[in-house]
Formats: sequence, structure tokens, C-alpha cells
Amino acid sequence: MVFIICDVTFLGNFAIMRISRKAGQIGKEEAFAMYDFHHLRHQKFQTRSRRTLWATLLLTLFFTLVEVIGGILSNSLALLSDSAHMISDVIALGLSMTAIYLASRPPNARYTFGYLRFEIIASFLNGLALCIIAVGIFVEGIRRLIVPEEIDFKLMLTIASIGLAVNIALTLILSRSVKEENNLNIRSALWHFIGDLLSSIGVIVSAVLIYFSGWIVFDPLISIVIGGIIFTGGAKILRESYLILMESVPSKFNLDEIRADIAKVEGVEDVHEMHLWAISTDHYSLSAHVFINENIQPFCIILAINETLKNKYGIEHSTIQMEHANIHPHGEYGREFLRHKAEETAARTALGAGTNAAGSSRKEETDLQAEDAVPQA
Repeated sequence: MVFIICDVTFLGNFAIMRISRKAGQIGKEEAFAMYDFHHLRHQKFQTRSRRTLWATLLLTLFFTLVEVIGGILSNSLALLSDSAHMISDVIALGLSMTAIYLASRPPNARYTFGYLRFEIIASFLNGLALCIIAVGIFVEGIRRLIVPEEIDFKLMLTIASIGLAVNIALTLILSRSVKEENNLNIRSALWHFIGDLLSSIGVIVSAVLIYFSGWIVFDPLISIVIGGIIFTGGAKILRESYLILMESVPSKFNLDEIRADIAKVEGVEDVHEMHLWAISTDHYSLSAHVFINENIQPFCIILAINETLKNKYGIEHSTIQMEHANIHPHGEYGREFLRHKAEETAARTALGAGTNAAGSSRKEETDLQAEDAVPQA
């Protein structure tokens, strides 16, 4: 049971302090006018990620052109599949850049949660692109297994070696950015480059095997393996973004556990109509309806619930609706709650009456024993 110690004066002072502190932060950090006051800022400012993506985009665009030309001249499927993936990287980085710029825009009358959700849309599109590219590689790899084609392995090896160096550098840059400003959008872009890194390694391995064995079948075989790795990463990103878009409960939370903790707050008698979802990575919202004890100050109950959610679960954006089953209609659910509450009240009353009766009986027995102990005159 979470007990509450608060009064109107405390609540007033507490509210004034929090609003003043929040207003000070807003004044320092925002140079634009807000459409509405929000307890949690629905914005992200990702300076490191923005710089990283610009540098990565320019390098990727340059090397994509090199790989496309080299793949056509050498007739290497492995190199062409890698260049196709690099083209998807350029698109993925463009989407990620757009998401970062949009995430910094404030909420307005139409987009009250801001533009944070575009981060998830970009991740979904990136994951879908990875899966489609992987399927294309499978199809072309099978075709070349059936009808082999000659390749220029020297040119293939040269370009793949350059690509390996570039992809190692880009993967390291994005990995550091993910550690500092982790979000699904940047992780989806990183997966593109992990796929590129593996593709470059695969191209080099296939070139070496072809050189020593003369079996050009290694080119499509390794391409199919690369396609499998790319598909795995794309499917993972696709699943994560899909779950967020469907507003499922984030995997890090247990909804029943949170419900139980809210129910422990003094004055809360029932928790229902509960929803928990993610707007974007690490940006969560919760809403719930609660039946409350009319003898407890409702502002105290809200304060205690919000502090529980913030301190234990890191949920800072919550909407709690206070209700009374006798006033707000809830159909059979409300009637069942009232019946159960009446039964508990009757049981407590009966228990109290029984306790009082037992106490009176013991007192009478004690008085009789005392009278018996008095010597007769």
C-alpha cells in the first residue's frame, strides 16, 4: 500500500515549483513558441546522429557509384548485390535524416505528439527495403546457379576490398552514434551497413575461392548467404517497428505488474481501461481509469500514481481518469465491482462486530472473576 501525505497547500506549492522549473527549462532550451504546454516534450534533438548521418550519406553515395560501375564491368552478382544494397543504404539514410529533422519539430494542433512517430515509419520502411533486397538476391542467385555467368574476379576483388574498408569505417561511426543516442531509426540504418560489411567480406571470399578453384558457382552461393543475413536483420527491424506502430505494450514492461502497483496507491480501489504504448524509441505513454475512495483527496492520488510510474518504470507521460462506480456507468463491470465492495464492507462490519462482542464477553468474564475473588464479609 502506498500511503499519501499531502494537503492542498502542499499540492499548490509543489505545482508552482514544478511549473516554474519546467518554464525555466523551456525558456532556456526552446527558441520557438509552444502551441500547448506538455509535461513531456514530444521532441528529440539528436545533434550527434545528425552529423554522423550526413557524413555517412556522402561516403555511401560516392562508393555506391563505384560499386555499380565495377559490378557492371566485372559482371559479378556478388558485387552487384552489394551495390544494390548500397543504393538501399542511400535511401535508408535519407529516411533516417528526414526522421531526425522531423523529430526536432514541436507538437502542433494537428500533430499533438509531434513528429516522433516518423522515426518508426522510417525504420519500418528500412526494414521492408532490407527484406525486399534480400529476396531479390535470392532470386538472382538461384538463376545464376542454374545458368552460370563469367566474372572478372580481379576487378571484383579490388572494388570489394575498397568497399570493406569503407563499410568498416561507416559501421564504426554509426555504432558510436547508436551508443550515444540510441533509437530504432539509427539502428535500422546501422543494420544496412552491417549487411554491407558482410557483403564486402562475402565478395572477397568468393573472389578468392573462384581464383583458386575456378568454380564461379561460389559467387551466387555466397550472395544467397549474404541475402539470408540481410533478410534476418531486416525482419528484426520490421518486427520492432511493426509492434510500435500497432501500439503494443513495449516488451520491457509488464502491464499486470504496473496495474498492481497503481492499485497499491492509497485511495485506488480498481484499475481498468489501461493502455501503455510507445510513441517512438524510449518515449512511452500510459492511460488508465481508476475507481477511487471518495474520502481521499483525488489530487493526492494522481500525484502518487504519477510518482510511482516515473520512479519505478520511467514513464513520465500518463493520463489518469478518476471515477466512481456509482456515478460513472460501467455496465456489468461496475455492478460487479459495487457488489464485491458491498460484500467486503459487510464482511469488515461483521468482523468488527464479532471482535467487539468477543471483547465484551471477555470483560464480563474478568469482572465476574474479580467479584469471586473478593472475600465475603
